[in-house]
Amino acid sequence: MILFGGKLGKRLPGMGFLLLLAALLSLAACTARTTVANRLAPYAQTTEIENAGQVLLVTDESFLLFTSHKIYPLEKTNASWQQAMAPMDAVIGRNGVAPPGEKREGDGRTPSGLFRLKTAFGYPPSVPSQMPYRQSQEDDLWIDDSNDPNYNRWVRQSQPKAASHERMKRDDDLYKYGIVIEYNTDPVIKGLGSAIFLHVWAGANSTTAGCVAVSEDNILKLLGWLNPAKNPVILINPDEP
Repeated sequence: MILFGGKLGKRLPGMGFLLLLAALLSLAACTARTTVANRLAPYAQTTEIENAGQVLLVTDESFLLFTSHKIYPLEKTNASWQQAMAPMDAVIGRNGVAPPGEKREGDGRTPSGLFRLKTAFGYPPSVPSQMPYRQSQEDDLWIDDSNDPNYNRWVRQSQPKAASHERMKRDDDLYKYGIVIEYNTDPVIKGLGSAIFLHVWAGANSTTAGCVAVSEDNILKLLGWLNPAKNPVILINPDEP
């Protein structure tokens, strides 16, 4: 057999590269699995984490040319954090994640940080969830006009007064099920961003305007798992404390 000549020899460098790439991807995946709970460490002393019994950890698993984000549902058991279910593929803002404190209205970035999850919403009259739920109606709007007094608030207006808003009952299924991420909601600061939700994605290769999104099946799993008595929170981009 000729190892370094002819057609077979010409193929070996390519095959070797693919094997090396596969090994590196496998190593990266193993590292992510073994250290995921440890990524909460910088936030361990915060009141939100101390009081929380459930965390959705949104991480950047991108490697080389591959873009990937995951949600790890974690639950506190006997004072330690354990993975409650398998990680879920997720998509984020079209311009990536904003470093802490740098999110701005309309920048297409998902805010970094730790935020409470208090309210679920959607199109059906009810959902199989313990979370407080609000059904979206045709005249329900989320105001994203920074100059409006109702900025970053859910309002009901048949004749919108704000210059810009999001309809909570869209013509597609993106908001069929969702959870409000309590970013810039208490207090609301003008221009720092609005309408940040966890909702249904448009597809695995899609992006959002700043929200976090997952498949419809997975958001239903999360809605069924989340428990308001456990003060659930979402931690986005934990490597940027």
